[in-house]
Amino acid sequence: MTGERVQLPDIEPSLLEITRTQQPKRPPPPSSLVFGHTFTDHMLTVPWRILEGWGKPKIQPYGPLSVEPSATVFHYAHCLFEGLKAYRDPNGKVTLFRPDMNMKRMNTSAERIAMPTFNGEAMVELMKQLVRLDKHWIPDQPGYSLYIRPTMIGTQPALGIAPPKEALLFVICSPVGPYYPQGFKPVALYGTTEYTRASPGGIGAYKLGANYAAGVAAQKAAAAKGYVQNLWLHGPEHHITEVGTMNAFVVFKQSDGSFELVTPSLDGIILPGVTRDSVLALAREHQAGKVRVPELTDKLVVTERPVTMKEVKEAAQKGNLVEFFGTGTAAVISPVDRIGYLGEDVHIPTGPDGMGPVSRPLWKLLTAIQTGAVPHPWAVEV
Repeated sequence: MTGERVQLPDIEPSLLEITRTQQPKRPPPPSSLVFGHTFTDHMLTVPWRILEGWGKPKIQPYGPLSVEPSATVFHYAHCLFEGLKAYRDPNGKVTLFRPDMNMKRMNTSAERIAMPTFNGEAMVELMKQLVRLDKHWIPDQPGYSLYIRPTMIGTQPALGIAPPKEALLFVICSPVGPYYPQGFKPVALYGTTEYTRASPGGIGAYKLGANYAAGVAAQKAAAAKGYVQNLWLHGPEHHITEVGTMNAFVVFKQSDGSFELVTPSLDGIILPGVTRDSVLALAREHQAGKVRVPELTDKLVVTERPVTMKEVKEAAQKGNLVEFFGTGTAAVISPVDRIGYLGEDVHIPTGPDGMGPVSRPLWKLLTAIQTGAVPHPWAVEV
């Protein structure tokens, strides 16, 4: 015994073992796809044990996992996940959109609930291998993609609140269509004051399963009132935090005619979304004159700051509210046309196509980068 700390094995792509399915499925017609209901032929699994580190990665036929009923995931919510997409361009090239950001966030989430971390670059390489094997599942039609869901769960068969000594990292894939197949349809939000999504020092900034289960009741309550989704408000001042499971953006018109694009600061209760970061980066590069976003006004100010429903309501009453939208992997950008707040609706302008003057050009450029129409370092070739 030397007292030296032993470096346990990290994820190693060179050890990948591939078992192809003997019963390949036929991908369904693209028009029949429902988001997250159809899965490809294969999945990736990587086991972890506290005394052995990360084990051999395996790509195997998609199917049930063998997990004991005493596994910590079932009792103490040791569960975290990510969501990203693979796109195919007209020439057949397949790319992932900013997978490094997802792996960085996944490791941050793992640390928050005392789960094992891993080499993000190695996981990206393994996901590439999985996508290469199942890339024929990406529908060859505009607006379609392959949704990729990396997940980590605690699998130690033991009761007791403690860091799990066993875990499983797995990845499944699902072909998906455009979020708005008939064109953009603005959504109505209910400003939720009865429920709290997150609080300082909690888990709001992490992509954990526990974050999402607690939001379903609030979403059901919003739907019962005639709204599509809930808008999470925080504290006595009703600070805007997130739109359902998306990041929130507001555009205000200033007295000098300029537009202020605002999103709440990452204060520890808001998830650091990859789409959020991408929208901010493109808007800031446009503001600085480094990148030209076609059709976007030059009079643009990009701000990360607290914003309250009172500010949004007053701007709407004065005619200074330009638009309100959410951002996320599934929808990319989701426009909002009204918010139910304290018994009345705050109405928000939308264009003939359902979008606004800031979200529309940002969405066009961002989706062009994702689909390969505009070359960009964010698109990582598989």
